[in-house]
Amino acid sequence: MRVRTFLAVAGVATCLTGSTVEAQLAMAGEAGVVMGQVGIIASDLDAQRAFWAELGGTPVQNGPLQMIKFPGAFVTLRQGEPTGGTVGSTINHIGFNVQQMSEWLPKWQAAGLEIETTRRPTQVYLMGPEGVRIEILEDSNVAESLQFHHVHFFVTEPLEMQSWYQKNLGAVPGKRAIFDAGDLPGVNLTFSGSDEALPGIAGRSLDNVGFEVKDLESFTKKLEAAGVSFERPYRVIADSDIAMATIVDPWGIKLVLTENLAP
Repeated sequence: MRVRTFLAVAGVATCLTGSTVEAQLAMAGEAGVVMGQVGIIASDLDAQRAFWAELGGTPVQNGPLQMIKFPGAFVTLRQGEPTGGTVGSTINHIGFNVQQMSEWLPKWQAAGLEIETTRRPTQVYLMGPEGVRIEILEDSNVAESLQFHHVHFFVTEPLEMQSWYQKNLGAVPGKRAIFDAGDLPGVNLTFSGSDEALPGIAGRSLDNVGFEVKDLESFTKKLEAAGVSFERPYRVIADSDIAMATIVDPWGIKLVLTENLAP
């Protein structure tokens, strides 16, 4: 993969490419929960920054958090040694929509990204560094030329998972094509069945999924009252305005809840 050059300005990396898109998290609905971020553990942060920039994102920083911004979500990066990629875990891949595949695919091919084509001209998969799998779907009706779309789970009890995310995060149950799903502003949570229980994502290259929450402190108290246990309780991150809490769902998926994630 071709690595682009980055210029650090006041601690914030700015990508030198004209193919970036602006980021904005979705507006909160009644539940006060929207898509926030996906968390990546990387042994080579430069390779990750270059890949996500080639995909169309822009590096930013908020306090200690290094992130890549996209419409609808951030990708956060943390140094570490991941234990595996996404395939074979409870999250097989994440997904983005593009308005026109013909606008983006030649750019990714020219950049040398690993691309898996399918029988559908409106669908491809990209394989990022350290095994992060990404589905790209064409949808001419989306608001941005490229924007975050879905997280695809594989579990033995998809309907139970759908119910859990409805009860605890306010996801609206429904369908995405043939799949059971739950919708939150900025993301479709897609639940597929698996014949066997798969390992959770903690410690893998895609280590966690995050949601931005309005009035996070009050929200965490409601979760505690409902019996949800916390891996890390509510706290404010040093040198930032970001509030954060971490829970793990019954399928071993680490969920990072944030407030004020956007820089």
